[in-house]
Amino acid sequence: MAAKSFDLIVIGAGPGGYVAAIRAAQLGMAVAVVEREHLGGICLNWGCIPTKALLRSAEVFHLMHRAKEFGLKADGIDFDLDAVVKRSRKVAKQLTSGVGGLMKKNKITVVMGAAKLIGKGKVSVKTEAGTDELTAKNVILATGARARELPGLEADGKQVWTYKHALQPPHMPKKLLVIGSGAIGIEFASFYNTLGADTTVVEVMDRVLPVEDADISAFANKAFEKQGMKIMQKAMVKQLDRGKDKVTAHIEVGGKIEKHDFDTVISAVGIVGNVEDLGLEELGVKIDRTHVVTDAYCRTGVDGLYAIGDIAGAPWLAHKASHEGVMVAELIAGKHPHPVKPESIAGCTYCHPQVASVGYSEAKAKELGYEIKVGKFPFIGNGKAIALGEESGMIKTIFDAKTGELLGAHMIGAEVTELIQGYVVGRQLETTEEDLMNTVFPHPTLSEMMHESVLDAYGRVIHM
Repeated sequence: MAAKSFDLIVIGAGPGGYVAAIRAAQLGMAVAVVEREHLGGICLNWGCIPTKALLRSAEVFHLMHRAKEFGLKADGIDFDLDAVVKRSRKVAKQLTSGVGGLMKKNKITVVMGAAKLIGKGKVSVKTEAGTDELTAKNVILATGARARELPGLEADGKQVWTYKHALQPPHMPKKLLVIGSGAIGIEFASFYNTLGADTTVVEVMDRVLPVEDADISAFANKAFEKQGMKIMQKAMVKQLDRGKDKVTAHIEVGGKIEKHDFDTVISAVGIVGNVEDLGLEELGVKIDRTHVVTDAYCRTGVDGLYAIGDIAGAPWLAHKASHEGVMVAELIAGKHPHPVKPESIAGCTYCHPQVASVGYSEAKAKELGYEIKVGKFPFIGNGKAIALGEESGMIKTIFDAKTGELLGAHMIGAEVTELIQGYVVGRQLETTEEDLMNTVFPHPTLSEMMHESVLDAYGRVIHM
C-alpha cells in the first residue's frame, strides 16, 4: 500500500495534539492526527475535565450542608456516588465528541491506532484493520504522559487506585490514603474528604502543594486540617500490605515507621512521559527521565520533529500543551511565534479552597537575586467574599522593587482559578505596579482583592 502523504502528522490527540492540528489546518496544511485511545487525550477523558465535574458535585454537596447559614432549608442531604460519576463521564463524553466535530470541520484526517516513527517523516500506524503508512515533512509528538507507579505501590483498581480508578471508583472509600499532595492528589483528597471519607495525605516534601508559594501551602494545610484531613509531611509510604478488607501502609515519618490501616489508597506520585515504542531512540531523539529534550521552540534536534505538552516536560499542564501546539504549527508555516515561557503559565488546583498562581514564588524571586516588594490581602477584607460566605483566603503579589515588574501572584480561596488570569494578562503585557494601581476594578467583586494586594506591596492598602 502506498504511503499517504501530508504536510504535518500529529501523534496524539490531547489538548496539545488536536490544537496543533487545528492551527496547522487553519494555516492551510494537510494534517493527519494519529490517536491510539480517545480524541481529547487524558485531559478531556481522564483528567482536567471529569475531575472538575466531580469536584463541582462535592462543592454543591458542601454548600447544601451550609444551607442554614444562607437562610435556606435542606433536609436529608445525601449523595449518590454512581450518579456523581455518571455526570462526570457525560461531561467528558460531550467534550470528546466535540473534538471529533472539530477534526471534521477542519478537514483533518484522523487515524485511530498506535503510531511509530520508522524514519524521518515516516509514521507507521497499527490500526484495527492493519498497518497504515503516513509521510510528512513535519511530525509533532504529543503523546502525553501517564501516572507514575512506584514499586510495591502499584495500582490494582480495587484497593489501590490511580487517577483513572478514582474517577470511576468501585466503592466509596471510608478510610482513604492519598500518596502525593500535588494537584492530582489534593484534588482527589478534597473530593472524597468532602463526601465523608476519613482522609490522610502523605507528602514526601516538607509541605503540601510543594510547587506553590510557602504562604499558600501553609494556608492550604490549615484549611485541609480544619476540614478533617490528616496531613503527613516529610513522610514516605515504604510498603503496602494488601489484606482482604484493608491495606496496611508502612509510612516512614521522622525516621520511624508507622503502620496505618486504610480501605483505599490513591497513588498520585507524579507522571512519566509516553516515550516508549515510538522509534525515538533509533532516530537519535534525546530522552531525559522519560521526557523528550527540546529547545524553546519544541524542536527535538531531529529535523522536522517536534515534541509538545507533557512528553516535553514540565509544567505538565493542558494549556501549556495547547499553546506549544499553536506555536509549532506557526513555526512550521514560516511565521515567527514567541516561545512559550513556563514562568508565564498559570497553575490552577481545584481543591477546596482553590489555589492558583503564576510566575515566581517569593522564595524563587529571592533565589534569582531580585530585590522584592510583597503585598498580601485577605478574603475577610472583601465585601463580595463576605456576601458569598467565603471569607477564607488570601492573595499575594510579588514585584521587582527596582522596576515594578509583576514577578509572581499567588492565591487561595473561592474562584481564584478564574481570578488568576487577570495577573496572567498583566504579565503578558509587561505591566508594572503603577498600571495595576491605576486600573479600576469593579465593585463588589473578588477581583478587588487583586488591586488591594498590589496596593499593599507599596504601603497603600485601603481596606486593611
